[in-house]
Amino acid sequence: MYKGPGGGMYKGPGGGLYKGPGGGLYKGPGGGLYKGPGGGLYKGPGGGLYKGPGGGLYKGPQEYCSNIPPWPVFIQYLEENGYEDEATLIKEELYN
Repeated sequence: MYKGPGGGMYKGPGGGLYKGPGGGLYKGPGGGLYKGPGGGLYKGPGGGLYKGPGGGLYKGPQEYCSNIPPWPVFIQYLEENGYEDEATLIKEELYN
């Protein structure tokens, strides 16, 4: 929940609440709302919804470096902005 540069709650470049390139709320390549490789909504290796090593839903010892806000904040944003399917998917993965 860090609000400083690079943090999940930071609104500036690279932050979880940033809507520009590389930000957690960015829809383009590498962004938190991107569904392609490396994106926050990508289910493949390195993606935010990947369950294996390096993925956002991995439960092993390796840390995940995320460019999205903390999960609860991200879920709320998704629900409020028309990404209900993605929010549901994340909730099912996290809480089931």
